[in-house]
Amino acid sequence: MRPTARSATFDSARPPRWFPRALLITVLTVFAAIFVWRAMGSLTSLFVNLIIALFLALAMEPMIVWLVRHGWKRGGATAVVLFGLLAAAIAVMALFGQIFVEQAGELIRTLPSTYESVATWIEGRFNVEVPEMADLQAQLIQDWGNEVASRALAIGTSVLSAVFAFTTIMLVSYYLAAAGPKFRASICGWLSPKNQNEVLKLWEITQTKISDYINSRVVLAAMSSLATGVFLTIIQIPYALPLALFTGVVSQFVPTIGTYIGGALPIVFALTTDGPKKAILVLAFIIAYQQVENLWFSPKVSARALQMNPAVSFIVVLGFGAVFGALGAFLSLPIAATIQAVATTYMRRHELVDSHMLRDPGSDKALRDDDDAEATDAP
Repeated sequence: MRPTARSATFDSARPPRWFPRALLITVLTVFAAIFVWRAMGSLTSLFVNLIIALFLALAMEPMIVWLVRHGWKRGGATAVVLFGLLAAAIAVMALFGQIFVEQAGELIRTLPSTYESVATWIEGRFNVEVPEMADLQAQLIQDWGNEVASRALAIGTSVLSAVFAFTTIMLVSYYLAAAGPKFRASICGWLSPKNQNEVLKLWEITQTKISDYINSRVVLAAMSSLATGVFLTIIQIPYALPLALFTGVVSQFVPTIGTYIGGALPIVFALTTDGPKKAILVLAFIIAYQQVENLWFSPKVSARALQMNPAVSFIVVLGFGAVFGALGAFLSLPIAATIQAVATTYMRRHELVDSHMLRDPGSDKALRDDDDAEATDAP
């Protein structure tokens, strides 16, 4: 019996049987995606801490292995290395803290007289009226006094967050480094033998590049600190040793702008204690040493750690810093070096063609001379 036109119209108006189930799955998928997105946003700081802990564990691995080879248990070696680095960092911070407090007090004491002299110069030069220091202080108290409590609460929250992040990084770094081969074995246990070899090779490349990067930074920081300390001692700048340590460490471990931050403190210190002449001398030395380091020291020390064009390195630091902030800028060079090493390992390189675009004009004669010398030496 054929269906009537009325029943056919009624059936066509009904949705397919699969439609309610598909609609339910779509709604659940959307809600799950929103939940995952919000969770990822909330866990961003945790991921950052885990990345720092992983890089710290990889950087400590050579020192831990050295102690293990000399009879140490891996857990004890990891604790010695980790707490040794922590003690060194605390000692450096304590050394700098005294200088910062003294200089901050000196700047606060000299601020009124400095402001008065600058205001007098501006008024005499540009014929404008500069507000008094007392008026500025009253205005600042009026504008910011009401926010002191909220800002103090925000600072307290930030301090607690920093303590929690530091504790997380230290614990995770210790457990990852103390596990060592066991941690790598637990990962490789889920992979086929072929994939295990690839993972272990990548792990070794990453660990080597990070260790080489840290070692090169330490060597360059020591050289910079030594040179700066000798110069500051010669021109008789107070606190030459801690200032030199600050300059060396900051200039090497803060990417891109570390040289300017590291050199700014001894310049300001010389300006506030001994006047502009010695500050100019310190500035000239910082600029001169930076050129020597860029041209001679850094290429030789970092040749194994970072075989990368300086322009590419600068762009990598800017890119990672723009996307991931200060952490990305700090980790950009070892990450880029690891990617470059992996690409060099797995990508095939071809023989270069003979073209004048691949060499400077003066190098043609040098190549011909080398070929003639080889032909003469040949039997």
